[in-house]
Amino acid sequence: MDHTDQQILAILEQDARVSMTQLGKYVGLTQPAVTERVKRLEEKGVIKEFRAIISPEKIGKSATAYILFKTEKCTPFLEFCRSAPEVIECYRISGEYNYMLKVVSDSTASIEEFGNQCDLWGHYMILLVMSAPIEFSGLISSLQTENLLV
Repeated sequence: MDHTDQQILAILEQDARVSMTQLGKYVGLTQPAVTERVKRLEEKGVIKEFRAIISPEKIGKSATAYILFKTEKCTPFLEFCRSAPEVIECYRISGEYNYMLKVVSDSTASIEEFGNQCDLWGHYMILLVMSAPIEFSGLISSLQTENLLV
C-alpha cells in the first residue's frame, strides 16, 4: 500500500459517499485509476464495507453504555448477545473481564433491565456514556485529509 492508497483510505473514512471523480481530484488521479485502486483495496480486504453511521439519538436511542462482563458460559452468553438488539458491539478482552459490550437503548432504565437479563451468564459492570468528545477519528490519520479537502 503506497501513499496514494493511504490518502484514498483517509478520504473514504471521512466521507464514503465521495464520488470517484472527486476522490481522483483529491489524490491526483483520473476517475478510472482511482476506481481501480478502490476496487483493489476492497478485493484485498483493506476496505471491508461501506456503511452509514446513524445517530442513535435521532432514532430514540439516547442511552449508551459499555458493559464489562465476566462469564464461564461463553457460548450461551454470546448467543444471548447476538440475539439482543441492544448489543451493537462485542469484544473479547483480556484482564478481569472477558467481554466488553457496547449497548444502546432508549433509557438508562432499559440498560439496567438489560443488565438484569445478563445476571444468568455471570457478573458485569455497567459504564454509562456521559458524552463522546471524540466519536470517530478513523484508522488513517485525519491530518492527511486536511490539506486535500480544500
